[in-house]
Amino acid sequence: MPAHSASRQPDGVTSWFNTSQGQTVLRSEDEAVRQAMRERPGLPSLWLAQQRTPIDVEGGLCVRLVKNGDLFAGDVRCGTDLPLASEAVGTVILQHVTETYPDWPGLLEECARVLIPGGRLWVFALNPLGLFRARWSGNGLRTCEPVTWRRRMRAHGLQPEPVSIGLGPRWRVQVLPDAQTGAGSRAAYLLRAEKQVIPLTRIRQPALRWQPSLPTA
Repeated sequence: MPAHSASRQPDGVTSWFNTSQGQTVLRSEDEAVRQAMRERPGLPSLWLAQQRTPIDVEGGLCVRLVKNGDLFAGDVRCGTDLPLASEAVGTVILQHVTETYPDWPGLLEECARVLIPGGRLWVFALNPLGLFRARWSGNGLRTCEPVTWRRRMRAHGLQPEPVSIGLGPRWRVQVLPDAQTGAGSRAAYLLRAEKQVIPLTRIRQPALRWQPSLPTA
């Protein structure tokens, strides 16, 4: 029997991101990733990605994790349950992870858990409506439109931005570092959402009613 293409193997998704097409998308997102890590100086950030890239952290602590099968490896090794305290991270970056990770609902729940109130989630995803889809279709990548991501975010107590940001090339395999409003025909898009702050609600005290005392014996 003929040998299967490497892109059809279980790790074919990772192999696609190692191709020139995949690298073009990732390199087009470098500046947006840097912006995410600069957004909340002094607070830790969490970056989950398909592969480790040489992007310097400009201040603050950044926990970097790279997808390795159904696990994550890097600064720590873990699965869906992130070894981080609740409400301890200012920024979470998911860079093309949920398209390949089977338990993305559990991972999204964990991201919401570790974010501080007012912290922000940055999701980088491939654009299923862009022309570049022809270059990754059939490689086991699962993605969706921004409107679906907004529903997912709201279900986990996150408030998404009304407009996504288009990133990467349109058709040619070339790095395009500039961004555009809306996913449009770009290869990928960025959608951000903030963890909602639960307001303190004043609890109304029940009205006190006077009751006559019992007669003495």
